[in-house]
Amino acid sequence: MGVCCSKPLAVVYKMGALTIRNLTITPLELKAVERLEPAPPSFSSPPHGTPSGLAKITARLTGRGGGAAHYPLPIGQPHRGNGHAILPGAFPGDDESGVDLVEQQPPPAPPPAARKVHELNGVLIQPFSELSLPDDITPPDVSRSEQLRMTFSEPGSSDQYIADVPSSSPPRSIVMKSPSSDKEFTLIYIPSHAFLSIFSSTHLSSWMSELFPALPLSALSIPGTHNSPTRFVALPSVRCQAVSVGAQLDNGVRFLDVRVSCPSSSNSEWAAAGGAPDLALVHSAFPISLSGTKYFHDLLTEVYAFLADHPSETVLVSIKREGTGRGTDQQLSKHLASRYCVPAERWWTEPRIPTLGEARGRMVLVRRFHVDESLAGKGFGIDGSVWPDNCADGTCGSGMIRIQDYYDLGQAEEIAKKITFAQSGLEKAAQPDSTAAEASPGVPAPLYINFLSASNFFNASCWPEKIAAKLNPAIIEYLCMGHGAPGKGPGQLTIGDAATGIVVTDWVGNKGDWDLIRCIVGWNARLQLKQ
Repeated sequence: MGVCCSKPLAVVYKMGALTIRNLTITPLELKAVERLEPAPPSFSSPPHGTPSGLAKITARLTGRGGGAAHYPLPIGQPHRGNGHAILPGAFPGDDESGVDLVEQQPPPAPPPAARKVHELNGVLIQPFSELSLPDDITPPDVSRSEQLRMTFSEPGSSDQYIADVPSSSPPRSIVMKSPSSDKEFTLIYIPSHAFLSIFSSTHLSSWMSELFPALPLSALSIPGTHNSPTRFVALPSVRCQAVSVGAQLDNGVRFLDVRVSCPSSSNSEWAAAGGAPDLALVHSAFPISLSGTKYFHDLLTEVYAFLADHPSETVLVSIKREGTGRGTDQQLSKHLASRYCVPAERWWTEPRIPTLGEARGRMVLVRRFHVDESLAGKGFGIDGSVWPDNCADGTCGSGMIRIQDYYDLGQAEEIAKKITFAQSGLEKAAQPDSTAAEASPGVPAPLYINFLSASNFFNASCWPEKIAAKLNPAIIEYLCMGHGAPGKGPGQLTIGDAATGIVVTDWVGNKGDWDLIRCIVGWNARLQLKQ
């Protein structure tokens, strides 16, 4: 639909200055910057095979009360959930069990020596603004493992926040808590542009609790996963995820993409046998695990447990019929209505986009199948039954969903085209304005669903984990530097709430790296400014 796909967006910044972008609701004052010497050469490096990281490095700002004493930040516990390879040995430390592993961190480096301190006065970075530091504070030389120790504070507060940028460890999430503040900030540094973005990452397991209940779900920035339950060892290109659905939900994911195989027996036959059939989880024609069939009802049990513990949250569940079962869409709809998508207090199945308040504590059905006539009159979930195939920008027949789902890549060189399509989808999702919608009530903006996934079964360089290794860092960079900034998107569109829409990802949480999910969740702060 007129989308330029020559190359992904490249935002150009002056490399002589370090730019800081505050993407939180908290004003932050930069108090001091120390340049730190690299760790002594005698210190042992991480073991061979330790991942060297993506094109950005994560540090964490955490509240520290009282004085301004400088000392290295401790290494915290990694998030639950490591990756496992599609084939054994594809990632260091993986096994074939399909069980989340506990990652061992390399020993901490000795404290680097401070070389020069820049004491600053009145360098205030307001919410959703950016500034460039003076030219004499040059960016850290990452080729020499140089770091900048930055000290921030909130105006009028004694709490201080200290972070060494870039991180001295691989880009894994480091969780640190302060006795004086429950706030947590995530810094993402992009060395190639000397650009530092700050996101809020407090309460990821219940991030929706911070948002106003009258907001339609289409106004939110929602991280999702593609073929969500496929963390198990499987055939090439079948596995798309590194960790379990439970770990995904704990770390902020709120959209699940599920494919089921439907057997052909009629509802009357199953009723005689005691109810609707078990539905096997599949990806295309293949089972999601080589070690045994996995079932939809077990996935639902996991989501029910999460929502029971986090009643402020909702989880959108997209269901599509795939696999080798000979059942029809209509049969699947009756099975779901009779056994799975009940009771009403656990599911939102009305044929419209709910508000957050209406959906809290429930799963929201996104239906990628046609319904039986017995369900057609009253509707059954958000209708995605007419789903455009392999499209860069399309709309479902119902008009309630706008989609970027370009997935068929012939060669690895086409990944750049996919990146451009994904950036364009993010820019379009950033246009709607919830304030304007409240002033003119009517049909809410559609759900923007933006798939970052793509694959080619016959080309190993285009299997899901290879695509994600290139696409995820590019989208992180865009969310840090270009998203929500007028004129910096591929189409140079106007900006409303700067939501991301639903961003559907592959291989998040691998080796404890949740940075893409944290960036997506962080963009909901723009909505908090309006509350």
